[in-house]
Amino acid sequence: MNRQHKAFTLVELLVVIAIIGILVSLLLPAVQAAREAARRMSCYNNLKQIGLALHNYHDTHQSLPMGWIGVDQATRRPHALGQPGWGWAARVLPFLEQSNTESLLNGNLPITDPSNQAARNTHLPMYRCPSDANSQELFDIMGSMPTVRIPTANYVGMAGTQELENCETLAIGVQCRTDGIFYHNSSTRFRDITDGLSNTFMVGERNSKIEKSTWVGSIPGADEGFERFLGIADHPPNTVGAHLDDLSSYHPAGTNFVISDGSVRLITETIDLTVYQALATTQRGEAVGFPD
Repeated sequence: MNRQHKAFTLVELLVVIAIIGILVSLLLPAVQAAREAARRMSCYNNLKQIGLALHNYHDTHQSLPMGWIGVDQATRRPHALGQPGWGWAARVLPFLEQSNTESLLNGNLPITDPSNQAARNTHLPMYRCPSDANSQELFDIMGSMPTVRIPTANYVGMAGTQELENCETLAIGVQCRTDGIFYHNSSTRFRDITDGLSNTFMVGERNSKIEKSTWVGSIPGADEGFERFLGIADHPPNTVGAHLDDLSSYHPAGTNFVISDGSVRLITETIDLTVYQALATTQRGEAVGFPD
């Protein structure tokens, strides 16, 4: 008797492969969405910790940290392009359990001083959003002479709505003040935020698509040096054709912000510009709240 062997035909095999391909194509977006949700939650937690650190700093020093410290070395008068340049994020390191990193920097000397090289080369994951896979840990900031390598960050302080580039032309002795929480030699107290803590941005996200940001602060002569660690609300988040000083993220749903009451909220790019700018300032008196 002839024994018949059972096997798949080529057509059946191709059908099975096609079905598997369809199932994988249906499953892959769900897997990617789950991974992005996890990354966004990690980013949310980073910002939550930053918000708590800023509140603890305020409790200790009775004000929020300066946007950046700029003093003319010869006259000791305020100067936006002065020294030492350290920004708000460097000042809250002890409140983020980063005392070891703080011990590497000398806050009385310029960021570019050789003694601060170890601090400049320190990568801090809590200042990075995991959704920004294109962001390098360190980068060479252009414009400064000599070129300086500094660490990357994805979180910047809110300076309000006024252009930061105007600070570059101010004379010695003039403070560069903006209408947000963080600015040149600022010392904002919670009681100064008369628009309400729950209605005012404190820190926001920025992706590295246009250029990279940093946590260290101001480096005189660098291209858009102040915009590297501060942001303004002249365009809604994730605006097409945005500038470096805008807020942005790689999250598909919007951009995370720390509110002055310590909470974190996701703001969509469809937010009304008038409302968005009102939430970025501290004392304009607008009767607005966050959209649902």
